[in-house]
Amino acid sequence: MAARLKEKYQKELAPQLQKELGLENPMAVPRLHKVVINMGIGEATQNQKVLDPLVNELAQIAGQKPVTTRAKKSIAAFKVRENMPIGAMVTLRGDQMYEFVDRLVNIVLPRVRDFRGVSTKSFDGRGNYTLGLRDQLIFPEIDYSKVERQKGMNVTIVTTAKDDNEARALLRAFGMPFRQTA
Repeated sequence: MAARLKEKYQKELAPQLQKELGLENPMAVPRLHKVVINMGIGEATQNQKVLDPLVNELAQIAGQKPVTTRAKKSIAAFKVRENMPIGAMVTLRGDQMYEFVDRLVNIVLPRVRDFRGVSTKSFDGRGNYTLGLRDQLIFPEIDYSKVERQKGMNVTIVTTAKDDNEARALLRAFGMPFRQTA
């Protein structure tokens, strides 16, 4: 069974975006390419065991096993050695990606306290959007009683859009609640 958001994109949103952006070729319509979820933890330099709950929670959120990220170079001030594990990340594609974006927009973001919308300034100029979340407890998959400490994460949504305006139109069509600028 295909993801609900993917079917909606193919049947409704893609033709609507094609008309809105004035594109003649239906293959030029921007679409999601991948979603990367990244969690880093500074305490991993002193205690490697803090990475285990991080990896488990990220696996619950994403629905697939994360990869441990390692330091690229040594930084003496932070007590980081080269190749030391310092976080975890997971890359979602296909149906899992659409399922995650659907849950992010409809379930997770409305659960954020004092939420007024996500920033419109988090685009990188090439059509990709990065969103920072302060804690993992806003995801319904995480059991509150088993969490020892709050850990933030970055969610990067990579699109095939040529510029930020196309990506903004795509994410708005998916229901991303952008902050209203007054």
